[in-house]
Amino acid sequence: MEKFPEGKYLTTVKIGPKGQIVIPKEVREMFSLQTGDSLVLMADKGQGIALQPFSYMESLWNAVSKVKSEGEEDR
Repeated sequence: MEKFPEGKYLTTVKIGPKGQIVIPKEVREMFSLQTGDSLVLMADKGQGIALQPFSYMESLWNAVSKVKSEGEEDR
């Protein structure tokens, strides 16, 4: 397999009979994913499918909420 730059990884995965995929060990290690961790799946017909650790989305949501509440205070 080709060596990718630090922090990058590309591979193919197959969808199993129950609709499951296996996240490669290298990717699980890259993102410190453990058994039982939650991921957010985002899908867009034009742009494809993306997975993000729930903690990333939680941080994003908190930042958006903070900006929104600060905007409401300025009114």
